[in-house]
Amino acid sequence: MNELPKPFYQSDRVTIYNADCLAVLASMPDKCADMFFTDPPYGHNNNNNGDLIANREKALGQKKVADVARPILNDGEEADGIFLLFLYRAKRILKDSCCCCCCCCGGGGPDPMFARWSLAMDRVMTFRQQVVWDKGPIGMGWQYRRSTECVLVATKGKKSMRFFDDSHKIENIIRPGMHGIKKIIPSKRQHPTEKPVALPAFFIRLHSQPGETVVDPFMGHGSTGSACLKLGRKFIGIELDSDHCQKAAERLQKEEAAL
Repeated sequence: MNELPKPFYQSDRVTIYNADCLAVLASMPDKCADMFFTDPPYGHNNNNNGDLIANREKALGQKKVADVARPILNDGEEADGIFLLFLYRAKRILKDSCCCCCCCCGGGGPDPMFARWSLAMDRVMTFRQQVVWDKGPIGMGWQYRRSTECVLVATKGKKSMRFFDDSHKIENIIRPGMHGIKKIIPSKRQHPTEKPVALPAFFIRLHSQPGETVVDPFMGHGSTGSACLKLGRKFIGIELDSDHCQKAAERLQKEEAAL
């Protein structure tokens, strides 16, 4: 096992690496994590200044949010291979019965990545559930407009999944506004695929306990880390883009100081 790189930022509860997540994960000890929550590149070349996401407001007759392209690293055809390698590394790092939660676009063809990724998660771990996030009207596209995303949940091992809720009322759909989760249309200052802090917080509450360690290998601007700080978890974040990494470090340092 290789030695871990020097952290980009580190505090009592937060460790951030500006590096290739596959290399960092390969250097982490076995069974050192209690949960993964992450939003990997989807392989759609999003925000390349020519797609609908990059020009969503223009397409809807509104002012553009971003004037320049903000492409996501490794968001091309290499994304599936990276995702599969990530799963194998996550499985080794996770403790038994712990969860790996991955954000994923919903919808249909011609590239049903939610189906491919669900099967990949079941091949490497044990696929448990596709949780649909209803973001509310009205979504991307023109036919069957995409107003939902999903979070795919898998566990290490075949035994029961760690699930810290006894109400028996948790559904596999998150309706608009439930659990404080609201849609974000990212501004120039935010990550192009920014997720509301309440989204990782919902899953972190269900699948981990205070003081445990949550890992996000595709960290972006640190929404998962922010949720961990609010909920008393330790956070390990990895981000390849140095600008995103800097913004996440600044954000989490400020939030941790305010606790």
